[in-house]
Amino acid sequence: MPSVLIIDDEPNIRRMVGALLGSEGYDVREAPEGAVGVTRAREAEPDVVLLDLMMPGELDGLGTLARLRETVPDVPVVMMSGKAGLADAVRATKLGASNFLEKPLTPEGVLLALAAALELRRVRQEARALRADLGLATEMIGSDPSMNTLREMIARVAPTDARVLITGESGTGKELVAAAIHFGSARKDKPFVRVNCAAIPRDLVESEMFGHERGAFTGATERRIGRFELAHTGTLFLDEVGDLGPEAQAKLLRAIEAREIERVGGGKPIRVDVRIIAATNKDLSRAVADGSFREDLYFRLNVIPIVVPPLRERPGDIPALVRHFSSLHRARTGRALPVWSEDALQMLSRHRWPGNVRELANIVERLAILHAGRDVTGEHVREVLPVDREAAPTRGPLPDPTALDRPLTETLDEFERAVIVRALSSASGNVAEAARRLKTDRPNLYRRMKRLGIVEGRNG
Repeated sequence: MPSVLIIDDEPNIRRMVGALLGSEGYDVREAPEGAVGVTRAREAEPDVVLLDLMMPGELDGLGTLARLRETVPDVPVVMMSGKAGLADAVRATKLGASNFLEKPLTPEGVLLALAAALELRRVRQEARALRADLGLATEMIGSDPSMNTLREMIARVAPTDARVLITGESGTGKELVAAAIHFGSARKDKPFVRVNCAAIPRDLVESEMFGHERGAFTGATERRIGRFELAHTGTLFLDEVGDLGPEAQAKLLRAIEAREIERVGGGKPIRVDVRIIAATNKDLSRAVADGSFREDLYFRLNVIPIVVPPLRERPGDIPALVRHFSSLHRARTGRALPVWSEDALQMLSRHRWPGNVRELANIVERLAILHAGRDVTGEHVREVLPVDREAAPTRGPLPDPTALDRPLTETLDEFERAVIVRALSSASGNVAEAARRLKTDRPNLYRRMKRLGIVEGRNG
């Protein structure tokens, strides 16, 4: 259950708010003054702090807020006051307060503020985990010239606020490049919010991006803070941006141009200060040419283009990546490192890695689990490597679409089924990747698979 620390010198406020939150399932702790509150936050980090602005004692509200930002920087702080002026609210916001509640408090106002703060807390925890996922080294792994060029580009672009479009095949590490740009910028201590555009149902894109008010549509039982607001003063990473539909593209373009958004069901524009980094494994210039992606949005996103090279173009980096992923696995699990033989590393280096760095990381983890503290040989690698699909024979010839001994519909269906099955096979069952190879979108491919009885890449 979420934990809330209430810091307020008024016992009645602590008692009433504590009772409300306890009835809603929160784990509530309290402190009567700022210094005690900071100590209790240090002893057991809460998910959210409710902090009174006007408090006597060693630390007033703003002093407590400043100390909390040093002690538990990822914990959102919601300020409360019945006497605050605009200047106090501005100072609190600059010190890092996530929200400001005026007394007398209302149950609905408190619960809405806490819901928004918890969402912000979740985003900050994701950013912390992503920073850890960047690895044990402070630099991106690899000494290939293409990686040196990539690092140089990141170093030049990160300190600016320019929009960046990262392109590259699936699994090349586009998200890590986006994170490196964010953590190399002046916004590094602010939110890094990721949106997987391909995973959002099309009818929920606006709510996910911009948020919604309670009652805005059926099922909207409470206010939701959108990703743009959560990323305010930080970075918004739009992963798989090429999968956005036309309506979502138009609304994204407007938000970028106006630098403001409106929640669904809300009539008030909200100013947002976000840096946009987008990524895609699609050829957006081709998508613009065929009309599936807006040209004006493409130009807005593609201020600084960055291309992440596929792993097969830098095989010399594979031994370093293998040792890097081995070290990460040991750090997570405490298991002994395997010993990588030269023939094992050579075999890994010869593989084409259609899944790129992500696929390599999975294979290394598998071998590290199976051979912890022991030698990994070329034979061990051969046992776990998938068949190299670039060199593998096809599953027989495609049906002859010119056959005249049966109905046209049946012949076309068989041909289409074979094409889709082959694409799914070459994409290891990944429907999004198969759709990219077939130059179509994922919903269309799902519809065709359903019609043809193809289930999870198998002919059902």
